[in-house]
Amino acid sequence: MLKRAGGAAMPDGSGGTTLADAVRERIGARLAATDAELARRYPGDPGTRQPVHTVYVPADAFAEDTVRSWGDQALAALDAHAPDAAALAGVLGLPADVAGTVHERVRAKLRREPVEDLRIDFEDGYGNRPDAEEDAAAVAAARTVTAVVAAGTAPPYLGIRMKCLEAAVRDRGIRTLDLFLTGLLAGGGLPDGLVLTLPKVTFPEQVAAMAALCGEFERAAGLPNGRIRFEIQIETTQAILGPDGAAGVPRLIDAAGGRATALHYGTFDYSAACGVGAAHQSPDHPVADFAKAVMQAAAAGTGVRLSDGSTNVLPVGPTERVHAAWRLHYGLVRRALARAYYQGWDMHPGHLPTRYAAVYAYYREGLDATAARLAAYVARTGGEVLDEPATARALSGDLLRGLDCGALDPAEVTGRTGLGPADLAALAGRPAR
Repeated sequence: MLKRAGGAAMPDGSGGTTLADAVRERIGARLAATDAELARRYPGDPGTRQPVHTVYVPADAFAEDTVRSWGDQALAALDAHAPDAAALAGVLGLPADVAGTVHERVRAKLRREPVEDLRIDFEDGYGNRPDAEEDAAAVAAARTVTAVVAAGTAPPYLGIRMKCLEAAVRDRGIRTLDLFLTGLLAGGGLPDGLVLTLPKVTFPEQVAAMAALCGEFERAAGLPNGRIRFEIQIETTQAILGPDGAAGVPRLIDAAGGRATALHYGTFDYSAACGVGAAHQSPDHPVADFAKAVMQAAAAGTGVRLSDGSTNVLPVGPTERVHAAWRLHYGLVRRALARAYYQGWDMHPGHLPTRYAAVYAYYREGLDATAARLAAYVARTGGEVLDEPATARALSGDLLRGLDCGALDPAEVTGRTGLGPADLAALAGRPAR
């Protein structure tokens, strides 16, 4: 007879153990603090919708009709330069089997929800103004946000980019943030989709100061602790590689104390900081790829999301020039999607058609293969690819993102996989929505 170390006899052939239960218990106790730290630092995906883009509008240009105006301008550009599916396919090289659906869904999106995330910009897009002028703009921004939220015309996500916390503009940035948030409270409260952006971060102490600032406002306004969170813009080389040679991004996330929601790559500030010439500053430059790879590794598992930067090539002028800009933008968005950067910046209404065309084509081109692989995984029937749980998370995550942005419909996803949104969320490791 085999015996366990604890002394209980085991039937022949049934196996046995050598270690006493107390050993397992001691190992568990030894790793309890590590378990807690893993859960704190790496909680996983937050389970909420991630916008496919962020639109930046100077604070003095933001108005109640801004979102509708962008949608109308984007539709006009589409009508003028790619009025039907064949024309859009010819410009962007869309496969024939998805071109019609993509063109139709892009038009519907531009009518229904042309902007998913909008940032009222008090930083580079606004510049330095007299204090009285910026005060008035901050108050007006709060009133306008309150109005569009009440009217049901606000994008799902909306907020401001304040000035950074460097000494020269620190007081101005804090005052603008205070005026904006106070104005929102006076108008009825902070909207669910509120997003704040902290630019030009260099050291973790600046992020910690922003977190402290949010906490102070919450206490003063009687808000729940942690209600106010923010994005961190990665625009400086020091944010990527610190003076001691260590990666800076994990320290920035940690310094936020759980308030960081996303990391946004700043194409032009970061490229310029690396000495890249103006003609070569682009989201696909090698310095950009390096920075974004560091951001990606640092954010993985933390619940902090990623956003690519923008292109400054605008689709304006004659059709030939618009088409060239569209092809560039479409290619950059598709490249980012393949690299798991599911969000990016758009700086002009003319970028909206190619943003949505790229996103919709990406998810629709992969729908059949993604759904088939996921269905085979769930049914344990195998197939041409042997997928693991980690791949199932990725497959279901792709389908959820496609549903969120309107590229896919629930019926076609369920019809191909047999899975509903709650099933997909469970496979993706997200909280049920």
